[in-house]
Amino acid sequence: MRDAMRIIQCVANISAPVRTGPSWKWHIQDPASQKLTWNKPPRSILVIKKIQDDRLLQPFKELCIFLMEVKEMIVYVEKKVLEDPTIANDESFGQLKKLCTFREGFDDLSDRIDFIICLGGDGTLLYASSLFQDSVPPVMAFHLGSLGFLTPFNFDTYQSQVTQVIEGNVAITLRSRLKVKVTKENRPGHPRAVEENGLIDTRCGDGLLRKRTSHYQVLNEVVVDRGPSSYLSNVDLFLDGRLITTVQGDGVIVSTPTGSTAYAAAAGASMIHPNVPAIMITPICPHSLSFRPIVVPAGVELQIMLSPDARNTAWVSFDGRKRQEICHGDSISITTSCYPVPSICFRDPVNDWFESLAECLHWNVRKKQSYLPDMEDD
Repeated sequence: MRDAMRIIQCVANISAPVRTGPSWKWHIQDPASQKLTWNKPPRSILVIKKIQDDRLLQPFKELCIFLMEVKEMIVYVEKKVLEDPTIANDESFGQLKKLCTFREGFDDLSDRIDFIICLGGDGTLLYASSLFQDSVPPVMAFHLGSLGFLTPFNFDTYQSQVTQVIEGNVAITLRSRLKVKVTKENRPGHPRAVEENGLIDTRCGDGLLRKRTSHYQVLNEVVVDRGPSSYLSNVDLFLDGRLITTVQGDGVIVSTPTGSTAYAAAAGASMIHPNVPAIMITPICPHSLSFRPIVVPAGVELQIMLSPDARNTAWVSFDGRKRQEICHGDSISITTSCYPVPSICFRDPVNDWFESLAECLHWNVRKKQSYLPDMEDD
């Protein structure tokens, strides 16, 4: 995958300042300058289909047959997709038995896939991101779900659109992700496995298990909340090792610019274009009228821990998955990942984003004020 793909991009929207004579100048680059080209034609493709949605069976079948027979590509799908009784018991899906399969958590796809096609809603793109903990292949997302903020392509013209992507030179948005490390104290009764469910235990010199760490790549947001407890969430928030505040409320959301239009937007945060290098910190129902959402630079390291005087534990989830309890002594470290998700654009990064704001969120939609004609003085 890494040999086939090449992304022509600006590393940052604003380059380092250059001094010209007595003044300093910034060079601001166009977000549309990010392009996807191929060093060699792509050969393998991963198709992600929304599970248990019969409406997607026919588009899924058409797409896979087109990719295999017309484009002569190697197509990977998740094994449980083909185990769907509707597909397994239907003879018309017999051609799909040629598909390569994988199982989440068991098979490594990192060097097998050239690009990804998602059929469904925004959740399919989040799921595709979770499958790759390092470099992510370019993702082409078709709008076949309920909302579709991250899925700009219409399936009606999929053949021409997929062909254009295979030929290359399409606009792309590099959606930043969060690199998250959860460190937990080892507690009595926990199974002493070296690795289990993504948790990696750290052994001390005496051979005893002291800490357990787990790692995640998050596209939308990390949510820390009070869980089932009726007490306020009480967690300390550190930035680059310095305590900046204590969150007292229902919880806190740490999100990427991509995630700023998801849970964070519902909690009152601003919406940030995915090309802006930033991390958003948004309180959930804070017990303080002055606690407003803030934006910090990408690359800072955030750490979240239970306050020493917290009355209850907290719970954390990553893009709505892998939900787990956070106790005293545990910590969550968050920073910007160096592995973004290359999201293929329908037009370009700016137009696609504003189109999604208008179509999906109905941003600033209201009845226009009526025209008031000039009144001549009597």
